[in-house]
Amino acid sequence: MDNDAPPSPTVALVDDDRNILTSVSIALQAEGFAVRLYSDGDTALKALIENQPDLVVLDIKMPRMDGMEVLRRLREKSQVPVIFLTSKDTEIDEALGLAMGADDYIGKPFSQRLLIERIRAVLRRTANRRVAIDAAEAEAPAGDPIVRGRLTMDPARHRVFWDAGEGRRGDVALTVTEFMILETLAARPGFVKSRDQLMDAAYSHDVYVDDRTIDSHIKRLRKKFRAVDHQFKAIETLYGVGYRFNEE
Repeated sequence: MDNDAPPSPTVALVDDDRNILTSVSIALQAEGFAVRLYSDGDTALKALIENQPDLVVLDIKMPRMDGMEVLRRLREKSQVPVIFLTSKDTEIDEALGLAMGADDYIGKPFSQRLLIERIRAVLRRTANRRVAIDAAEAEAPAGDPIVRGRLTMDPARHRVFWDAGEGRRGDVALTVTEFMILETLAARPGFVKSRDQLMDAAYSHDVYVDDRTIDSHIKRLRKKFRAVDHQFKAIETLYGVGYRFNEE
């Protein structure tokens, strides 16, 4: 055994379906992942906060505490990447959990190979963001924030602020995916970014993502900023074209 080898990524599976827990955990372990299993949301939430994994695969429909509530409470304490498992009849822009801060989703029934690819893609995005943060902090500890009108983004510390006026400056907590989408839009204010361009910025090229996934992330971004400033309208939709960021 190579003692210098990096530890295996730890994936937490949360689902009340024992068959899914068993089959997916076997598939993940065969791919070199360490796996933790939870069959209800309440137990999972406590464990995820106390001993954070590298990524969570979380079912939405569970008794006692559903996945939406687990994610809502988890996001109060942690930005650990989350992939939602959803039913076929789930509305993408409402029940997928992207609107609650999940990083990705996959619908049931699903291919285990596709799930593993999605897990790797989210872990890569998270790792790349951490590398960028570490590099920026090493080169310039103070960091050079990106300022676009009332928006301030600090990539080195993965922090976002919005000037809500009258001396109020709100701290907006974003997931890695949300941060990358906003950073892409804010890089060139006034220029339109298509959904494809935003998908390329936030997802690996080998992972298929539905257009509506980007729409859900945009909806969540707006909701988070409007919690700080209810008049926020800097992210503009151009129907049939894409999105753009307008400096205010």
